[in-house]
Amino acid sequence: MKSEDMSAGREFGRELGIGVIGCADIAVRRALPAIRKSPFQLVAVASRSAEKAAGVATRFDCKAVEGYDRLLESPDVDAVYIPLPNSEHAAWARRALSAGKHVLLEKPAVPDGPTARALVELAEERGLVIMENFAFLRHPQHDQARALLEEGAIGELRAYDGAFGIPPTDPSGIRYQAELGGGALWEVGCYPVRAAQEYLASPLEVVGATVRVDPEPGVDVSGVALLRDADGVTASCSFGMSHGYRSTYSLWGSRGRLVLEWAFTPSREARPVLRLHQQDRETRIVAPAADQFLGVFTAFHRAVCDPAERPAHHGELVRQAELMARIRERAFG
Repeated sequence: MKSEDMSAGREFGRELGIGVIGCADIAVRRALPAIRKSPFQLVAVASRSAEKAAGVATRFDCKAVEGYDRLLESPDVDAVYIPLPNSEHAAWARRALSAGKHVLLEKPAVPDGPTARALVELAEERGLVIMENFAFLRHPQHDQARALLEEGAIGELRAYDGAFGIPPTDPSGIRYQAELGGGALWEVGCYPVRAAQEYLASPLEVVGATVRVDPEPGVDVSGVALLRDADGVTASCSFGMSHGYRSTYSLWGSRGRLVLEWAFTPSREARPVLRLHQQDRETRIVAPAADQFLGVFTAFHRAVCDPAERPAHHGELVRQAELMARIRERAFG
């Protein structure tokens, strides 16, 4: 266990154990390697397929569990990470909380405010934390952006413009299945929407939203949402999964503009560049390389150990769910 977590860990008398419910690609590529480096002890990986669980568990040196309920019965699992299809998040989060486990839900956590509030209420009743995994927020480039804004580098913020688009993939994949919570708004639109809330004051008004639905899979494949806060600062959030890759946002102020070119999914080795435009001068600021998934599991561990950390995560989960539901209602009518 890392030194900064020793005192919190002693409260439990051992390293905190974490289990993973599901063997999604994002779990295997990014989450499980990060857990191995985090303050958590990786205890087990569960799948509905014993063979699949065994293959992943062997790779990451942990127990394989057939069936999600069996993992929740494990006394050495204190917390769970849930990277299941969107449609299954709420049900398994509820079961995990009821079993006394802290929960990290892959984004988007839940589809609406009432569901988010019910899960938060259950977590607080049980003395647990439930947290949504927007790992990009744990990359230091966003700390740098906030610091520049606070220092007045671009003056007063006037507008935010975010975009996240990815190329089309296998049309039989989960992101193209409406019944599993697929669609571009849930898959990629949630990123620029969540980033906007780091800079605009809540609550945000949904001024407008539109999507393009592909009739073949029956899900939205692109769209845009326009938001506004009480001070009149606007946020334009574009998204799609029939696009060339783009992962960026910019902050436009009264005296300049700040652009993050690789805002949402930088690799562990990447050093993203922030471009600061002031009058006729451009300054390029290189962010350090960082594993943002390690950052999120470290933050999750802190919230498990320290109840004072939990209200912020609970508030963020509810706020995001409510805003996404309002955008979806405006876009789909």
